[in-house]
Amino acid sequence: MSKNSFISTDAGQRAERNLMALVNNVYPGRGIIIGRDKTGKNLIQVYFLMGRSPGSRNRIFELEKEEGFLKTAPADSRKVSAQDNNELIFYRAMAQKNGLFAVSNGHQTKTIMEFDSIGKNLYEAMFTHRYEPDSNFTPRISAICSLRKRKIMVEMSILKKSRFGDYCDRGLWSFENFAPGLGYCLTTYETNGNPLPSFEGEPFLLPLNGDIDDIISTTWEVLDENNRVSIAVKSINIETQNIEMRIINKYQREPAV
Repeated sequence: MSKNSFISTDAGQRAERNLMALVNNVYPGRGIIIGRDKTGKNLIQVYFLMGRSPGSRNRIFELEKEEGFLKTAPADSRKVSAQDNNELIFYRAMAQKNGLFAVSNGHQTKTIMEFDSIGKNLYEAMFTHRYEPDSNFTPRISAICSLRKRKIMVEMSILKKSRFGDYCDRGLWSFENFAPGLGYCLTTYETNGNPLPSFEGEPFLLPLNGDIDDIISTTWEVLDENNRVSIAVKSINIETQNIEMRIINKYQREPAV
C-alpha cells in the first residue's frame, strides 16, 4: 500500500467516525462543510441550519435571482417578532463572483464579497466582525472557495467569544486541496446545552459520497430530526465553474395575509 493511499484510507475512516458523532449530536447549531465530491470534479459547499427557538425555526432557504446566491427568509412572516434578533436570523448565506464562492452564517457573507472587490482577503474581512451579540454569543462561521488561476484554495474561519471576557477569538484555516469524497466541517456549537457551548478545535473531516442529491440527503438525515431546519448544497464544477444547487426546507413558506 502506498503512503498516499494509507493517508486517504485513514482520512476516510476518520470522516466516517465524525459522521457517526454528528448523528449523535443533538444540536451542533449552524454548519458549513467544504470539500470535493467523489469524482473529484466538483467542489461542494454545504450550509445547514438548526434551531431551538421559534424565531430560529421560522426560517427557510431561498435562492435569489442571481444564480448561486442563497438567503434565509421567514417561513411565516406573521411569526416574525421585533423582539427577535432578526438581523442575525435573516441574511445572505451564499454568494459568488469571478471564481470566488463564499458561505457564512450571517452578514459576513456580504463583507467577504465587498472586501474581495477591493483586493482584501477573508482574514481582513473577519476583523470587521465579532461573535454574534445574542444570548448564546453565537460564533460566526465563514468559508470561501477560490478557483482563480486554476488553483483550488479554501479558507474557513470562526469568530467566537473568548473564555477570558468579552474578547473575540479568531480562528482561520487554509486548505490548498483535499481528497475526493471528503470535506471539512465547522459548526457553531459543540452540542446542546444552556448556555450553548461554542465549537472547539479545528474543522473536522466528513464524507461527501455520491452526487449532489446523495450529499444533501445523507447530511440532512444525520441532523437531529427535531432541531434541523434547512440545508443547502452547492456543487461547483472545478473546470467550468458551472454550479448546481439543492435545498431542503423542513418548513414551507406560508402565504402572507
